[in-house]
Amino acid sequence: MTGAAEMLLRDMTEADIPVVEALERRLFPVDAWPLQMFFDELAQPETRRYVVAEVAGEIVAYAGLMCIEPIADVQTIAVVPEFEGQGIGSAVLTELIEEARRRRAADVLLEVRADNPRAQRLYVRFGFEQIHVRPRYYRDGTDALIMRLPLTDSTSSEGAPA
Repeated sequence: MTGAAEMLLRDMTEADIPVVEALERRLFPVDAWPLQMFFDELAQPETRRYVVAEVAGEIVAYAGLMCIEPIADVQTIAVVPEFEGQGIGSAVLTELIEEARRRRAADVLLEVRADNPRAQRLYVRFGFEQIHVRPRYYRDGTDALIMRLPLTDSTSSEGAPA
């Protein structure tokens, strides 16, 4: 896990939002969330949890979870391309899954672009399975794959069988 040793994972704060929103526009130019959406999400701690990953004091990843029992839903997960392949995406996903467990969710759901095989491989490695396709879900017409991870006693925090 190169790079993950120097990584700090912490809760997102309102002070992080301008940096996160700039990353959002860079990483998801077609589907970027508007600035206010991040403020709205952080204002709901009873059902939301957002984290950022920092390397050398710089935010290089962010992710968020909504949990309304019995379902948790990964709202967003992003890693700056220069930091991909260093275990950072796995670290933030692990934290979201652990948060879903703490909130007693039975399942974690997420949408992933059909044209993003790298993210799909990460989710499969954690035990997510595709359960549905939402045709033309994204603004550019790309399908979304709906994936689910059941949170049972037979799965570890990495989603692999225990």
